Amino acid sequence: MSASLTFDIFSSFDGYGSPSGSYGGYWGKQGPEFLEHRFAQFGEEQRLVLGGNTFRLFAAMLASVPEGAEAGDPWVGRMRNLPTTVVSNTLQGPLDWPDATVLSGDPVKAVARLKEESDLPLRSHGSLTLNRALLSAGLIDRVQVTIFPVINNRGQGVDDRIFEGTGDFDLELIESHTFDGHIQQVTYRPTPHS
Repeated sequence: MSASLTFDIFSSFDGYGSPSGSYGGYWGKQGPEFLEHRFAQFGEEQRLVLGGNTFRLFAAMLASVPEGAEAGDPWVGRMRNLPTTVVSNTLQGPLDWPDATVLSGDPVKAVARLKEESDLPLRSHGSLTLNRALLSAGLIDRVQVTIFPVINNRGQGVDDRIFEGTGDFDLELIESHTFDGHIQQVTYRPTPHS
């Protein structure tokens, strides 16, 4: 049986995956309900799958946290301690990350193999380039989008528009939640539109 793969992404209302300007990592809109939910979600047994660029970003961000200190919000510490597969043709192990391995080669074929071999569900947070390719290849089972209440249209092209270039998909709503009265999290099952 194949492991399920969830593409987990934070988004502005207008579909950008990265804050710009003076916004912080959650566009400055995170609240206690949302953070508690993330903490619980990352306490579940799962394997984290990251692209090389996202891994480098997370590793650099967490490297500044002193040994033994909390890595930002508590869910981030849980995320860092999950078994992690980094899909990259430029990184080599060992990585400065607990329980992390590098998977190289064609990313789509590598993740398809990982889905077949994994005993744990898979979750990929961020990693736009990787997840666009996996979505296009039909390997994403669930898309979890957390929408923060901001319009972040930078007008600088489409690099951080989450679903740019993935093709057309029909989405079946699986779950939806509102946190802190203003953050929407929706989870869909994607099916290529024919």
